[in-house]
Amino acid sequence: MHTHNHSNEISDLVQILLVTPFVLGLIGYLLSVSISNRKKKQWPFYRVVLWIIGVVCASLSVIGPIADRSHEDFSAHMIGHLLLGMLAPLLMALGAPMTLILRTLPVHSARRLSYILSSGPISILHNPIFTALVNVGALWLLYTTELFPMMHENVVLYAFIHIHIFLAGYLFTISIIYIDPTPQRKSFIYRSVVLLMALAAHSILSKYLYAHPPDGISTAQAELGGMIMYYGGDTIEVGLVCILCYQWYRSTRSKVKAANLQLQKN
Repeated sequence: MHTHNHSNEISDLVQILLVTPFVLGLIGYLLSVSISNRKKKQWPFYRVVLWIIGVVCASLSVIGPIADRSHEDFSAHMIGHLLLGMLAPLLMALGAPMTLILRTLPVHSARRLSYILSSGPISILHNPIFTALVNVGALWLLYTTELFPMMHENVVLYAFIHIHIFLAGYLFTISIIYIDPTPQRKSFIYRSVVLLMALAAHSILSKYLYAHPPDGISTAQAELGGMIMYYGGDTIEVGLVCILCYQWYRSTRSKVKAANLQLQKN
């Protein structure tokens, strides 16, 4: 991978800018937990831990050694991709931030926020097909076009792509597994089909990169990066699949219990 004269500028300024939202998100989450615990029952501790670990994973991908090496080492770049676009979104989604916000806000503000979240434009962001295209489709665009080498030449593009990778990964995650209140929910079958298609597209991309290195990437680096993307991505995706299956199981069991109770009453 190419080394550029202005890499120090990216490493210093952009890394600070990229990590700032995650630091603020961590502070805001912990403050919200404190406020919520004073008003209502204790917020689950495991959700706090998941949120913290998620923020750490995202931060490690945009600042520090991994971020520095990603300009020269494709394998480091791919580790950052997995942390920022897959693992951090999953862990942070399990932290249920929207539920926490609704618990923290005054009743009228919480109702207003719920109304906004149920609006038409916002519901598009929860559609698994849309989020899959924005997430995996954007990765195909990044790695199979000139965007990848351009990203390391342009500070603004570099920042934009990293922000997009996280947001797209987060939106995709919350469109597949429902942790927070979600209006206009899709069926488990619908989400499962979209998830399997997205996982297949991600796996195919990793194999494509293994055989067709992006511009400026050596064959050896492409092979290692492709394997990291394939096996690392599969590991995280298994977690996503397990959570979806568990939610499906619980939903089915609840319906069976309700049906049995109704039969007993009759």
